[in-house]
Order: sequence, then C-alpha cells, then structure tokens
Amino acid sequence: MFETAMAGSLPKPAWLAETQKLWPQWKAQGDELRQAKADATLLWIKAQEDAGLDVVGDGEQARQHFVHGFLEQVDGIDFENKVTMGIRNNRYDAQVPQVVAALRLKGRVHAFEAQLARAHTQKKLKFTLPGPMTIVDTVADRFYGDRVKMAMAFAELLNQEALALQADGVDIIQFDEPAFNVYMKEAADWGVKALERAAQGLTCTTAVHICYGYGIKANVDWKNTLGEQWRQYEDVFPALARSSIQQVSLECYHSHVPPELMKLLEGKDVMVGVIDVASDEIETPEQIADTIGTALQFVPRHRLIPCTNCGLAPMSREVALAKLQALAAGAALARQRYGA
Repeated sequence: MFETAMAGSLPKPAWLAETQKLWPQWKAQGDELRQAKADATLLWIKAQEDAGLDVVGDGEQARQHFVHGFLEQVDGIDFENKVTMGIRNNRYDAQVPQVVAALRLKGRVHAFEAQLARAHTQKKLKFTLPGPMTIVDTVADRFYGDRVKMAMAFAELLNQEALALQADGVDIIQFDEPAFNVYMKEAADWGVKALERAAQGLTCTTAVHICYGYGIKANVDWKNTLGEQWRQYEDVFPALARSSIQQVSLECYHSHVPPELMKLLEGKDVMVGVIDVASDEIETPEQIADTIGTALQFVPRHRLIPCTNCGLAPMSREVALAKLQALAAGAALARQRYGA
C-alpha cells in the first residue's frame, strides 16, 4: 500500500552540469561526459534506495532536457539552426530545434542509462519519455504542417524506444505530457490517441505524468493566473479513464486542483503529488500523510501512489534529497494511519 515513486527528473551534480537550471550545459564531453552521466545515474539510484522509495528511476541524468534528450537521437530534426519559439501556449520562449524532414530514429535512444539502472537496482524501475503532444509543443515544424500528423509520427518513434526499454527490463514506462494541461480540448481529442499509439504493444506498466510544470518563475507566474480552482484536469481525465494507460500522475499538494477531480480516474492507479516542487520547504511526514488522507476520499488505497508533483531537476541536490526522504517517511506514516 502507498508504493512511493517520483515524477522523473532529479538535480544534476555540479560536476556533471550547471546546477538549478532547466536547460543546463554539460561540464564535460565525449567519454568523460558519458562516464559522468553514468556516475550521476548510479548516485541517484542509491540515493532513492536509501531514501526508501519503492520505485526508482535514472533521474534523467543523461539528458540535458526531458524532451530534447529524446530528440537528439531522431533524424529529421535540425539542432544546428534553433529558433526562438513560444511554448506551452506562449508561457515562455525557448530555443527549439526544427523538424525539417520525415522523422526516424537514428538507433536506440536511452539504452545506456536504462540498462545501467536495471543492472544496479532490484527495485521496480521507472523510465520516463516525453509524450508526443508535449514534443510537438517543443519543436518548430518546418515539414509536416499538421500538429496531429507530426504527433503521430513522434508517437511511432516513442513506441519503438518504449518497446526496447521494456526489453531492457524497465517495469514502468511513463510519458510526460505537461501540454495536456495547456491544450485541454486537443489533449482529449487527439493527445490521448497519440499517447496510446506511443504505448501500443507494451506489456509493462504504462503511465502518464500531467503537471503544472517545474518550479521555475514562468510556471509559477502562470499558476498565479489560474484562479482559485485549477480544473484543467477535468477535460482530459475522462479520456484517460477510457484509455489503456494504467497510471496517471497529477499535482495535488500546494496546488489549487480540486481533489474530487481524482474521481474521474476511476479504474486507474493514481500517482498523487504530495511533494511541492516549487518550494524549497521540506514537507513533514504529517503533511504528506494528510495529503494522502485527502486523496483517499477519491482514490482506493490499493490504487494510490504517493509521488512528487513534478520533476525536481531545477532544485538543489540537498533539497531534492530531503524531499525524497520526506516522501518515504510520509508514506510510512500514512500506512500506519490508514492501514487495514
């Protein structure tokens, strides 16, 4: 009961990359960089195990960014001539690569870090991939001329890599779709269809993470415009409830998401965000157990997975580690409170 997991990303050590940045620059290159990525991956696997998490991940240590880490291994994308583009409905500007030809994988994308992680933990292993709709929102299209067509093209590539990750021994494959909270009607219309195409044929556990973004200023400012109730989930949750995706990750703690919206996910495992990624304040076990208690009004005990609201990449290592430890301690307290 209350198996703990985190959303995905973790801070990069200062010897690997710039710290507390969403798009950090690497500190090395070539073989030295590859070794540093491996070292950081193993460091965070050990840290998650020591914190007491039940499901661990690679912390996305081998990727500069959660979307572009995948795109770097895709032919048809021009990284040399990036353009400035408003993403997430122009919430902020980003330097993005351009899709200039038909898309296809150059080869395996994440074999190195997935196989490394699998070889060094006996815990359940979760691996994250960007969702097709969020990828479409993070590149400039100079070829397809149609968002849905391009999303389906990316979904096919994601599916190829997801099937390979499953063969690597990954237990849970999670697709990150923050764009679902921005383009709600489109998400319910074609976003979930593209997501299911990305997960086609998988027999491991499938998940989708839908958040309100990292704790960076642009996202915090956007949240402040959303009013007293954040009801974005209301549009896409029914479509996800009808889908084949098994787990849904959502924000809860310190958000204005009405908790009763979790009822729309009946039949799914729900990764409830009990850790705030927009604050350096460390949650107490009591606060986490209280949040779990609130969620239990709408989610069955056997389907509730305490999780972080989003990734922890832009935070300091010390704060991120303390939050992971708090997550495990809060779930343990909740088991005492709400156990049979």
